[in-house]
Amino acid sequence: MWYWLFKYILLGPVLAVLGRPKITGLEHVPTDGPAILASNHLAVMDSFYLPLVVSRRITFLAKQEYFTGTGIKGRFLAWFYTVVGQVPIDRTDADSAQAALTTAKRILGEGKLLGMYPEGTRSPDGRLY
Repeated sequence: MWYWLFKYILLGPVLAVLGRPKITGLEHVPTDGPAILASNHLAVMDSFYLPLVVSRRITFLAKQEYFTGTGIKGRFLAWFYTVVGQVPIDRTDADSAQAALTTAKRILGEGKLLGMYPEGTRSPDGRLY
């Protein structure tokens, strides 16, 4: 419920007006069934704008640090990422990488749309690495 509330009422309309996103290739996103949306990660806002333009709910693999912050801001961000259905991923070692792949397989097995950034982090200078 929170995902759709943020997308269509609380956050999406503001982002649509401020950023006026343009998208090409949307016809390649399937309307149902499992799929992976692999995107370049140029800015933090990528994870906000991509769901804005795709009609299906996207479940992102998100770095675990988004869920472990302290203070009011940290608790709010952990709550936000949790209620919009993002999945925390530990990126520290090979075992963690296997756990991320297992999680991705589970999400796809449920017929969901999985969002991920193959580069693993934001580009420091806007180029694809």
